[in-house]
Amino acid sequence: MPKPVAIAAQLILYGAFAAFIGIFSSHPAYRNLSPDQALLKLSFTHAGQLAQDCRQRTPEELAKLAPNMRAPLECARARSPVIVELTLDGRLLARRVQHPSGLSHDGASTVYERFVVPAGEHDLSVKFNDSVRVSGYNYVRDEEVELRPGQVLVVDFNPQKGGILIQ
Repeated sequence: MPKPVAIAAQLILYGAFAAFIGIFSSHPAYRNLSPDQALLKLSFTHAGQLAQDCRQRTPEELAKLAPNMRAPLECARARSPVIVELTLDGRLLARRVQHPSGLSHDGASTVYERFVVPAGEHDLSVKFNDSVRVSGYNYVRDEEVELRPGQVLVVDFNPQKGGILIQ
């Protein structure tokens, strides 16, 4: 093929490809949520409390151990499962029992869920338990929230920041 014809053909093909990309980058328009909806996310990673109390070793038990293994406390590694309950306007959205990760059940429990909800004012209730030694819930937060259309509200957990966080 002569060189000018090859260059012209290449320009036409590149132009067609660029037009294809340009058209489909903005059409059809993608909407994540309807104009009257908001998004509620339940998202946390948390290691529950130890499932059992540590036990004090007796002097006889310590004497039987090698010198570098003589820790006065014997603690099981297993952690408690994390239980979370999410209620919006009196309607239960989620109740999850998330067991700890890891072969020894000593890792963190992770939850990530999305809920599409109508925009507006809502009563949000979050209950959280991270200890098998506590009956019921050891963290509870009830709050009235105003969700704007398209807003994303995240429910998180961080014991260093007071427990249940709604952001």
